[in-house]
Amino acid sequence: MNHPLARALRGAGIDAVDVAARLGVDPKTVQRWMTGRQPYPRHREALVALTGWSPHDLWPELARPADPATLADEVRIVYPHRSAVPADAWAGLLSRAEHEVAILAYSALFLAENVAVTDLLREKARAGVRVRIALGDPAGKHVATRGDEERIGAGMSARIRTALVGFGPLAEEPGAALGLHDTVLYNSICRADDELLVTSHIYGRPGAHAPVLHLKGSRVDGMVATYLASFERVWSVTKPAIV
Repeated sequence: MNHPLARALRGAGIDAVDVAARLGVDPKTVQRWMTGRQPYPRHREALVALTGWSPHDLWPELARPADPATLADEVRIVYPHRSAVPADAWAGLLSRAEHEVAILAYSALFLAENVAVTDLLREKARAGVRVRIALGDPAGKHVATRGDEERIGAGMSARIRTALVGFGPLAEEPGAALGLHDTVLYNSICRADDELLVTSHIYGRPGAHAPVLHLKGSRVDGMVATYLASFERVWSVTKPAIV
């Protein structure tokens, strides 16, 4: 018998009968273990203690803990469209932020009109959380194009101006910043530290009809990092909003 367990037991001077007596099992069961059958977890722990070998030395086929460097970002939930996201999910996400909140959108009007969200953002800013909101420039060419694509024309700019009124009080908080951008909006992003709700926009359809991903970051080069880098690039070209 050349199975690692058999070698480990021989090295420890323990035979199958000894193991059976100590673990309260039949010697034939131990013989099966020594030829490759895997014991139950409680018996594996006992065999590790008896032999001094590690679990993976005794049973190389055991699944190994994932290396943090190889972990993929977690896709927690995929919503078919933004209107399917529970209303309290946005505030719930933002309430978990301890260091950073970032919102990228054209209007994010559904958030700006939610008093619970705007009050929460002010509280976060006062508590030292960095809060940044990047909305579309109402006079921007890309905002105008998006309005045409959605067949609402100047309605897109009007939505942004309304959102600026809702988010306006945030500008009074030292830890918050409200900016305007004129970039193509491929995705809207709502960030709370390493958690994101990402709305993946679709040509000609309003944001409420677009799919939403709830992501949790776990590595420096994963999906979440890609979206966060995108936010930073947009933020670098924003101008302060005047409200």
